[in-house]
Amino acid sequence: MAGILNNFRNQKTFMIGGTNVKKALLVGINNYPDAPLSGCISDAVELAKILATNEDGSPNFSVRSITDDQHQITKGSLRRNIKELFEDDNDVALLYFSGHGFVNAIGGYIVTPDYSNYDEGINMDEILTLANNSPARNKVIILDCCHSGTFGNPTITGSDRTILGQNLTILTACKSQQVAVEKEGQGLFTGLLIEALGGGAADLCGNATAGSVYWYVDKALGPWDQRPVFKTNVSAYVPLRTMTPPIPLELLRGLPLYFDSPSAEHRLDPSYEFMEKSAKPENVKVFKELQKLESVGIVKPVGEEHMYFAAIHSQSCRLTALGQCYWRFAVEGKI
Repeated sequence: MAGILNNFRNQKTFMIGGTNVKKALLVGINNYPDAPLSGCISDAVELAKILATNEDGSPNFSVRSITDDQHQITKGSLRRNIKELFEDDNDVALLYFSGHGFVNAIGGYIVTPDYSNYDEGINMDEILTLANNSPARNKVIILDCCHSGTFGNPTITGSDRTILGQNLTILTACKSQQVAVEKEGQGLFTGLLIEALGGGAADLCGNATAGSVYWYVDKALGPWDQRPVFKTNVSAYVPLRTMTPPIPLELLRGLPLYFDSPSAEHRLDPSYEFMEKSAKPENVKVFKELQKLESVGIVKPVGEEHMYFAAIHSQSCRLTALGQCYWRFAVEGKI
């Protein structure tokens, strides 16, 4: 009863403000007859913990976890939960599945414990239809199972053509003909996914999106490992989780104060360095901020290796290519 009441309280918290709700259904299945797995339940539990809140403790996703140590998971019950996930006009609807995957000539399946020959589980095309038809403003499907790269390519088309509705993103552990590896009691893919959402995939504004998560996972895996798959049809990414930015956002917003244009240079001189006799407090303050921007790859010295020598030798600093992007974001009010 306490768990039900806590879940109700969480739902109430997230419902404040109308339909601007982020819902996540996380499924982990270990106990398959004749083919048990070991890390799927713990993967779903750990992912639920990290998705439930942002790094600062503020609410993030309203999570429903379904694991087969707590629930009897059948094709019917899982199908009902997936349908409920995608039937509302929430801001984000996220589905995560960790378990067995299966593929045959008819298509791909996420496998449930009540599988049988010719009835292995829920067809991936069925889930794709629910997601494509969902009124949710953003849909994200993350699969850590063998053959998961099949998702998004309906068998009925007779080709490898991907068919994604508007604002749908798919992230899978492996390609369609690959297996998803468990390593030390955890899915290799999900372990990296959790690292990414824990901060590894955050941008300078502190946002981890599906795109940046894929980038993190892809870079972490070698060319001989299973290869993650990323498919999307979005006009803009929404954050899956937010972290504390590595530098204050005010510094990023203030880039146009230091640089008149993306290609402009900011002149320096010894008065910017606090240890010099000619140091000016207002310049020293600006220099400290420019050095913070340099530390995250936004600014770099011109003609010198370090910002200190650029100031001492009256050189300048300028925006990097990344810095020019954030300069434009600041001008456009996107930070």
